[in-house]
Amino acid sequence: MSKQISHFINGRRSAGRSGHAHPVYNPATGQQSGSVDLAGPDEVREAVSAARAAFPKWADTTPLRRARILNRFLRIVEDRVTDLAAVITSEHGKVLTDAVGEIQRGLEVVEFAIGAPYLLKGEVTENVGTNVDAMSVRQPLGVVVGVTPFNFPAMVPMWMFPVALACGNCFVLKPSERDPSASLLLAEWLTEAGLPDGVFNVVQGDKQAVDALLNDPDVDAVSFVGSTPIARHIYETATRSGKRCQALGGAKNHMIVMPDADLDQATDALMGAGYGSAGERCMAVSVVVPVGEGTADALVARLTPRVRALKVAPGTDPEAEMGPLVTRQHLERVHGYIDAGIAEGATLVVDGRGFKAQGYEDGYFLGGTLFDHVTPTMKIYQEEIFGPVLSVVRARSYQEAADLTNAHPLGNGTAIFTRDGDTAREFAHRIKVGMVGVNVPIPIPMAFHSFGGWKASLFGDHYMHGPEGVRFYTHLKTITSRWPTGIRQKPEFAMPTMR
Repeated sequence: MSKQISHFINGRRSAGRSGHAHPVYNPATGQQSGSVDLAGPDEVREAVSAARAAFPKWADTTPLRRARILNRFLRIVEDRVTDLAAVITSEHGKVLTDAVGEIQRGLEVVEFAIGAPYLLKGEVTENVGTNVDAMSVRQPLGVVVGVTPFNFPAMVPMWMFPVALACGNCFVLKPSERDPSASLLLAEWLTEAGLPDGVFNVVQGDKQAVDALLNDPDVDAVSFVGSTPIARHIYETATRSGKRCQALGGAKNHMIVMPDADLDQATDALMGAGYGSAGERCMAVSVVVPVGEGTADALVARLTPRVRALKVAPGTDPEAEMGPLVTRQHLERVHGYIDAGIAEGATLVVDGRGFKAQGYEDGYFLGGTLFDHVTPTMKIYQEEIFGPVLSVVRARSYQEAADLTNAHPLGNGTAIFTRDGDTAREFAHRIKVGMVGVNVPIPIPMAFHSFGGWKASLFGDHYMHGPEGVRFYTHLKTITSRWPTGIRQKPEFAMPTMR
């Protein structure tokens, strides 16, 4: 039975009124499973107004009470992980174990945010001047918005709203219309945990809803994760109207494999990092750079049979290693990149096109694909494919490999596999990328650190979650005070100094 997916405004589900909807599909079957209401300007305004009305009381709620609500939410999600994972798999297509892992990485941010009483502690200095004290405090911004992508329908929202709520803000989430159901479960479970009405709202929608949020005068800040062109648009539009913005864009993550690396370890790492979640990750390794022809030949020889043997099946199959892509349109887009790689002269070692899962012939499946002899001028190297396509770019030296990574306009994540400490340290120190792994293929920081790339992978001054998340979702206020002491102070007309 096809389900109707709605908004969540002011503590309850709210049916759409715009008259517009978007079909939701099960990627494994290719069949429509539901329909999601698309918000118009009136529904966006209703959600923002509910958040604005709830803000004063929520901002005055003590950090300890906010933390207790988040702690109850954490326990609720932990008890219902399998339910949430099943919803994610049914709309995104990723295998269930990957969906569970996504939820766990999101919950780590909730655990971090529960430390709000400590995270929001200010600083005090006595006697910065004679009988003058100074202190700094962090206060919430107001109404903040999260615009999140299809590839992590639970994790990315949880990278945003726990910190925002812990800091005293109210939140409006605009999830992807491709897999919108997880957002409603999160909203309902927050309410069950005791979050007051209006503090967390969900508006389903497309570009019209996003534009309405970006232009709403009651929205104070915007967090975004998605492709680089849209991230740039979000950042420029939001900041032009005076909003604070962090917009995380695309990636082309390189993994350098040195001649001294453990090639079996590197191969295992590439299989998971390149083909996990069908490559639909902003931290997926899509380019491997073996240093030296011998290293390249040996690595490709190891990868080829492993890629051909990938178990591609519906995400509900307990033996599946990779599920389908999210939509038919995206499947066709990735097919187009494979065609372009062949046309530009790359060697197609393993071709995933034409793969059909038995009994799921209408699903959006693509087998693992491997290219060798890819060059930096090729489209499949320059652009983010966001699919199970791994490109081998051969380098003659470490310096050539590092220069290749540094020259790419996207700088989200990178890794090096080596046994040499000097090489690893030099790489970590010199590489112009935001997140670096040493013998770690997907170097996603833990929640108490912060996530973000360099160059065109991030627009804005603050990374996501961790200490940077607290800074993004708060204003810093510094208070300087002098109390009467019975000593008469003469007027001072020069610039004040502390003596």
